[in-house]
Amino acid sequence: MYIAKILTTLRKTILDPQGKAVENSLKSLGYDKITDTRIGKFIELKINAGSKAEAEKIAEEACKKLLANPVMEDYTFEITEGES
Repeated sequence: MYIAKILTTLRKTILDPQGKAVENSLKSLGYDKITDTRIGKFIELKINAGSKAEAEKIAEEACKKLLANPVMEDYTFEITEGES
């Protein structure tokens, strides 16, 4: 059993209104040293695969086909061994 921890974020060239709203709220709370805020989503998958390489392939395909919008989002993921 492997665990894929996937992070998707809007591309830097895409306006992130939710991130901007959070940034403005943080500044109103006195956090004026924060200069850029981006909001993304975290997805965790448990993958029954025979090897880490196979789990990576499955996670990559899942991101490309469903979990991330390739036009607007970038994604990264990490594969770790989990308990069966």
